[in-house]
Amino acid sequence: MASTILQFNQVSKNYNLGNTIIPILKNINFEINAGDTVSIVGPSGSGKTTLLGLCAGLDQSSEGTIILNGIKLNGLHEDQLAQVRNEHVGFVFQNFQLLPTLTALENVMVPMELRGMRNMKDKAITLLDRVGLSTRADHYPSQLSGGEQQRVSLARAFANSPKILFADEPTGNLDAETSRIVEEMLFELNRESGTTLVVVTHDMELAAKTQRIIPIKGGTIA
Repeated sequence: MASTILQFNQVSKNYNLGNTIIPILKNINFEINAGDTVSIVGPSGSGKTTLLGLCAGLDQSSEGTIILNGIKLNGLHEDQLAQVRNEHVGFVFQNFQLLPTLTALENVMVPMELRGMRNMKDKAITLLDRVGLSTRADHYPSQLSGGEQQRVSLARAFANSPKILFADEPTGNLDAETSRIVEEMLFELNRESGTTLVVVTHDMELAAKTQRIIPIKGGTIA
């Protein structure tokens, strides 16, 4: 029987604008099982990026309960949330978010250094090789193309062996052919590692490659 790795119970998110409360998400309920691939889809302004932030412990809900890999996120302070992310979560962002002063190899090693892992350099080189960039290990982000930067970020995302990986519009800044390559690498690395994958995207072709789609519209699950 599959175990639940992410659970939302009656989750809402509001923002305060002066004396006005702006509802962003309303009464969200879902469960994701370990090892599943899931996409969250919806138009701009639908709340899907806010939902991803809640999933990953980057933001706190206004109401309801969020449980990630058995850990209740509600009420944790920022240091505790950072520890949860470091130990359980991987990220791939649309704009890559590589550290510009570090080489590709050093960028991949960052999550491992935060966890105090051993044999970091060997593992980082292996991951760069898996995304076809072992010969670019000493290059800085400014010396890499957008597609190469995203492949480095893929290697970095799997560096700390996350239980769940969140990808926010992972091909949003890439051309069609580069997107196809990055998508194939993302799903292949995910299969090999047995990681749970949650993709936020407006690209229905990408969403169709996941086992399940959660559609968001107007702050609710449509």
